[in-house]
Amino acid sequence: MLTDDPSTRPDLRVLASLDAVAEAAAVEIARLLAAAIAQRGVAHWATTGGSAAPPIYRRLRVPPLRDTVDWERVHVWWGDDRFVPPDHPQSNVLPLEQILLDTGGDETVSGATSAAAGSAGAGVQLPAANLHPVPVSAAIAHAGGAPWAAARYAEALKTDGPAANADGVPMFDVLVVGVGPDGHLLSVFPGSAVWDDPSLCAAVPAPTHIEPHIERVTMHPRLLTAARTVLVVASGASKAGAFGRAWTGDDARELPVRSARTSNAIWLLDAAAAAELPRR
Repeated sequence: MLTDDPSTRPDLRVLASLDAVAEAAAVEIARLLAAAIAQRGVAHWATTGGSAAPPIYRRLRVPPLRDTVDWERVHVWWGDDRFVPPDHPQSNVLPLEQILLDTGGDETVSGATSAAAGSAGAGVQLPAANLHPVPVSAAIAHAGGAPWAAARYAEALKTDGPAANADGVPMFDVLVVGVGPDGHLLSVFPGSAVWDDPSLCAAVPAPTHIEPHIERVTMHPRLLTAARTVLVVASGASKAGAFGRAWTGDDARELPVRSARTSNAIWLLDAAAAAELPRR
């Protein structure tokens, strides 16, 4: 259960703008990945999608941040994704391919061999084997649906993911989440049945209250508690109400962002998103 004990609260950083939030997030991701590689020889990063990801990728793909990380030792996962192929405009994989990666003509997650990421040297060169998207294409090919994809992603986490804690939950070096106006994170919406799913990943029906209205696959929010660091990245006045409510109360089912109100989390918010937080 969440408490109002200050020692359990996240590191809250309120920044001036969306650009400042993206810059701070990129700096933290690069720092945490480099530290994990120095300590354990490998880094596992669970990234996000939506509007939060592209501005972060734009900063990570160029010096100086790009050159602070040994990207061949980084494994990238997705905290959640829509049940669409990785080359679909609504895929959370596509922005990473288009912005962060420089494939140099090598095969991408979507199976393409284009230079969509830009000219050689313009992005991160990360081995294709180190990219771990939700297996939507395989699920479509096997007519398995989102539950099939969720089960396979949970298996991949166990076999290829980061080391697990004593409860068997993988411990990501950095797990990045955006937050919706309704207070959802990952694809865990208010009142979600995901909380009662014992698996590491779950299929989520297409939400009717928020766009896009597409079925999803999500990691369980228990992975937030297990992660070494959680980065909550958000901007805009539409998020202010959710963050104001998140800072008090303890019902994460009602407001999932509360599940990231923990001591292993860094909240990077712009002034508009933080407008309704209690004065400190």
